[in-house]
Amino acid sequence: MEIENANQARLQDLDKRNEQAMQGGGTARVAKHKEGGRLTARERLDVLLDPGSFVEMDRFVTHRCVNFEMDKQVVPGDGVVTGYGRVNGKLVYVASQDFTVIGGSMSRTQANKICKVMDLALKNGAPVICLNDSGGARIQEGIESLGGYADIFTRNVLASGVVPQITAILGPCAGGAVYSPSITDFVFMVKETSYMFVTGPDVIKTVTHEDITKEELGGAATHSQKSGVAHFATEDDKHCLLMIRELLNFLPANNLDDAPILPTEDKPDRIVEALNKIIPDNPKKPYDMLNVVTECVDEGYFLEVHKYYAQNIIVGFARFNGRPVGIVANQPNVLAGCLNIEASRKAARFIRFCDSFNIPIVSFVDVPGFLPGKDQEWNGIITHGAKLLYAYAEATVPKITVITRKAYGGAYIVMGSKLLRSDVNLAYPSAEIAVMGAEGAVNIVFREQIKKAKDPVAEKAKLIADYEKKFSNPYVSAELGYTDEVIEPAMTRKRIIDSLEMLKHKRDITPPKKHGNIPL
Repeated sequence: MEIENANQARLQDLDKRNEQAMQGGGTARVAKHKEGGRLTARERLDVLLDPGSFVEMDRFVTHRCVNFEMDKQVVPGDGVVTGYGRVNGKLVYVASQDFTVIGGSMSRTQANKICKVMDLALKNGAPVICLNDSGGARIQEGIESLGGYADIFTRNVLASGVVPQITAILGPCAGGAVYSPSITDFVFMVKETSYMFVTGPDVIKTVTHEDITKEELGGAATHSQKSGVAHFATEDDKHCLLMIRELLNFLPANNLDDAPILPTEDKPDRIVEALNKIIPDNPKKPYDMLNVVTECVDEGYFLEVHKYYAQNIIVGFARFNGRPVGIVANQPNVLAGCLNIEASRKAARFIRFCDSFNIPIVSFVDVPGFLPGKDQEWNGIITHGAKLLYAYAEATVPKITVITRKAYGGAYIVMGSKLLRSDVNLAYPSAEIAVMGAEGAVNIVFREQIKKAKDPVAEKAKLIADYEKKFSNPYVSAELGYTDEVIEPAMTRKRIIDSLEMLKHKRDITPPKKHGNIPL
């Protein structure tokens, strides 16, 4: 009986400790936190993970700081919930910061908890998902808190390209806390409740005398549209977490696995008649490249990444016959599809992610060139454009390129051309593959001839027509082998799927080296 009573007492003590840990910062702070529809750290994990799959680690860990009466603010778990669970049946490791516990501030102990799950993720080859909601470094701990950040950053770098890393910003994220998200592969933010900045509005006002709100400085709209720091801007906590689940459907667990192939009822040999009418006869008339993409892919479903940033280029994930691919496509509806600094950076980063995780790249090209202008030149379009070139040339995954219309000059080369080790290059009959547009070429090549002509206008028009007939078509490129096939647009889906099937066992190599020196 004594043994039974002792065991019962121990179990009651365990229940009490678990209940205390589950309460976070206490009833009052939890209630305040949930104002405006925000979820608690544990509720977020309930939405993110498959029901009943979460296994918590380090629930009873506490900080060891005694400075500034911190010994009176000891809460089990110390402001972050860590562990592992499953998303759509796949193992993931998670860390969810709890703002109700000392503002979710980063302590040495909290950093140790996060580092532990990151180490396990690397050892076991599974994604890491961090749900950030923190006031920043715990000032009372001084350099120990900063050391904790540094340990996390180091693991972010070591895990980069090995396991997918995803960050959701679900509250404040300031100072040193912003660097871990920026190293991870995808950053999600929530409109009007999350923000990121290195220095806040108060510091900016003191130093530069600028008045700016947190939302203007580093809200979801700012980072998804202007800076490009955030890949997704979501409506609320729940929407954000469900979007993470959706993204994970396209990704492998690690760099040694293939992305998951899902069954589809969309026939691989489906003929897409709509594509025969989608490219305007007038080469100067814009059209929506998203329509081309969605007509081709399985079920018409495309998960766009960086939707609101650098909209002159489109990137995202889709499937062909159940196989995930990364889509890169110029958007003629915005800046005529020109490449600029932002578009080059956006596409290069996405291509390198796909290459890291064995996801084939399908490119749709309609690009008249790089955006001209002194601002582009002064801000380094040469270097930024070279990032895109570097990413395509470096990638060893299957690469398929479809030229729908314009492909001019250097922009033709960098957009997945055969010259950058692309595997299959297709073109529509409407494709124009040349050094530049007909009018620009005629102005240079035939300048003197036009000047001497009796009717310069008529002469120029005739020369433009001759140039277009000779070069503004895909057949010169096809004759040289730079284009593998000129196809009827309706056959796009079938040809892409045929190519992916042919390339599914592709193996390519690069010269042995520690790493390349991408133009940063």
